[in-house]
Order: sequence, then C-alpha cells, then structure tokens
Amino acid sequence: MSRIGLAWERVKAAKGRTGFVAGLAAGTTLALVGANLLVDRDAREPLEEGTIVILSSFDESIGEQQLALVRQWNATHPKHQAEFRELQGIADDHYSEMVGQAEASKSDVDIFSLDVPWVAEFADRGFLREMPVTDEDLDGFLAQPLETCRWGGKLWALPFYTNAGLLYYRSDLLANLEPPTGWPQLTNDITKAFAAIADKPRPAAGYAGQLADYEGLTVNALEAIWAAGGDVVDRDGNVVIDSPEARDGLRRLATGLAHTNPQVIDRDARTYHETETTQTFREGRLLFMRNWPLALRDLETTETSTISYAVVPLPGPSVLGGQNLAIANSTDQPAAARALIQFLTSPRSQQILFERGGFAATRELVYHDDSVKRQYPYAQTLLSALRIARPRPVTPHYAQFSKTFRQGVNEALDNDGELPDDFASRLDAALDGRVP
Repeated sequence: MSRIGLAWERVKAAKGRTGFVAGLAAGTTLALVGANLLVDRDAREPLEEGTIVILSSFDESIGEQQLALVRQWNATHPKHQAEFRELQGIADDHYSEMVGQAEASKSDVDIFSLDVPWVAEFADRGFLREMPVTDEDLDGFLAQPLETCRWGGKLWALPFYTNAGLLYYRSDLLANLEPPTGWPQLTNDITKAFAAIADKPRPAAGYAGQLADYEGLTVNALEAIWAAGGDVVDRDGNVVIDSPEARDGLRRLATGLAHTNPQVIDRDARTYHETETTQTFREGRLLFMRNWPLALRDLETTETSTISYAVVPLPGPSVLGGQNLAIANSTDQPAAARALIQFLTSPRSQQILFERGGFAATRELVYHDDSVKRQYPYAQTLLSALRIARPRPVTPHYAQFSKTFRQGVNEALDNDGELPDDFASRLDAALDGRVP
C-alpha cells in the first residue's frame, strides 16, 4: 500500500473517534504525509538553487492561501525561494500574458499555473516539460482533474485546485427543493415558485448564470447543451453541434431569456461575470444562480444580505474548472520546480487550500475529513459534481475554439436560439487552428 493509501486508512480510523482528538488525528496525518512525501521527493535529486517563479492568476482563495503555502515552502527552503507572481484581469487576459511569457526569448517563469483547458496548447507548442512523476505520486488525485493534465498520452502538469459549478437557490422561498434534473424541471420550479410567492418581495428573475462574452459564456453554453443531452465536440474530436439535443440546449437558453411573467432567465445575465451574478443573487433579485463554489465566500461574508440560500448540483454535468501546475520548458530549475509543484499539490497543501482557502481540493481524501465537512457542508455535493464534471473540448487550439464558439452562441441567443448555418464548419476550423 502506498504512503497516501496508508494515510487514508489512518484518517478513516481517526474518523471512528469523536471530538477534537479525531479531527486532530486526521489533520496530523495529512500534515505528516505532506511532509514525508516532500522529504522523499527532495531526496531523489538535488534541487537547483535560485528563485522559482510561479506565474498565476490572482489568488482568490480566502486569506490568500496559495501565497501562504508559498511562504511555508520558503520557510524550509532558503536556497530555493518561490515567488508567486499574480496576473490581474479575467481569464482571457491571463491566457494572453502567459502565452507571451512562454514565447519570450528570455523569461524567468519556472512554473505556469494554467487554466485546465490550456494544458494541451502549452504542451503541444513546446512550452512545457513533461512532468517526471511515478504512479505512486499520482495516487489519491481525483480522476477528472488529473485527466486534464494529460495531452498526447503524456502527463504535463499536476492539478493544483479544481472546480465545478453549483446551483444556488433561495431556501427561504424554495423550501424542500428537489434538485432539478434538467432545464424543464428548473423552469417549472421557477414558474411554480413565482406563483406561490405572495407575502414576500418577488425576485426580478428566476435564474442567472454568466453569459457575458468571455470564457464564462463558453462554460454556461456547454452546460446548457450537456443538460439537454447534446454535445459540441465528441470523444473523437468531431463537431456534433448540429444534433437536435445540442440545438435544444441553446434554444432553452434563448427561450428562458425571452420569457416574461415570470422572467425565467435574467436578461441582464448577458452582461454578467461571476461577480455580477453573485451580487444580483445576494440582493434577492434571483431565485437560482449558477456559480462556482467561491461565490459562497462572498455570500457568507456580506453583512447586508437578508436572503437564505443553499446549493444543489446543476441540472446536468458541470464544466470542470480549476488550475494545473506545469513546469516551463525554459526553466533552468526543473528539479526545484517539480519539488515545489509536488509540495503545492500534496495532501497537506490540498487540505489547507480547501479548509482555509475554500478552493476545491484535487485529492479525494480531503473531502472526507471531518473538519472540512463541518466547515463546508456542501463538500459532498461538490464532490458529487466533480465526479460527473466534464472537461471542455481538448485541443491545442482551445482559445480559438472558445472564441468561435462564443460568437456562434451569441448569434443563436440573438436569433431565438437558432444556430448559424455554418456554425459546425466554423468550429471545425477553429479546432484545427484555422481562423473561420
């Protein structure tokens, strides 16, 4: 049995006890496992001296726990200090900056923290080094996040944190809600709820997601299509957007946006990013909201909200989110970069990121920790969502695909959900890296 497997058995044994001692035992096990794995890994080969630069999006975790982990590493590695370099703006901006750094003739970046759909492109373009790990190193990772680290039959990264969308709802207005299993049920729940609300202020709309023209629209449109039983790109890389099910998914979005009395989907959602969606929900103007788990932090810390809320799975698979840590091909510190990545993705670090930072862990044992389950009652709902979450189309030309897909989705939403006649051929060209 591997070290992580032994740790998991100890954690399960600790859970048989009660009170503080049980939580301490489980937490101590994770801490020791993380430390032991790091010692073993560092001992495999000497680490190059110098600063290890991680290029990443800005740290959205509670209390900047990514930075806290980097400080922990630095405290025990005085000759191999890590620098967490944060990018500002939205995901599309981060992509452009990272590509620019990867293409630069001189770059001091050693580790890229990549959004999961970017791994294939960065690997295919020679921006990354293959991740030199053993099967034992991969023990304990959730299958879906780990799979996003592969391209061309090789492993190029390790999953830092993961993500799956959840359906937030007003529990003060929707008592005993059965999780909707599809868009028709969700629409029916909205209509029934509006009809039943008599003595409380009525929300302005039933539902909102992120439909502004950025990566959020790609995510929300994919989820709508999947919830209808359709797909955009099949497992063999073929464009299948012309299927009746895929067309039905986009038509449901358009119909919801057009529906009045009640307004099923907030028409302003076409300008919403995650922040605007959360703000609208917090102000009581929505019955339902599609958002990532980090929205819970903003809902829980506000002092002005008077609503009650809960979460259930989406009415269909979520798009798999998160970030993966990969070694830059241009680094002159590959061993040190690998050791730092393994530290940041170790069971102990994953526990810290989730328990203290609210980031979804990439290792399953964290979701079974008693302290995590107490602090985050939605942990098992999130784990269930992660197990059925689906990756975005895997292609080294993902940025072009996403841009082309959004263009077609916007055209469909402007035309009662009807897809452009040439949409499939445009997507096919984008997948091959050709500008349609």
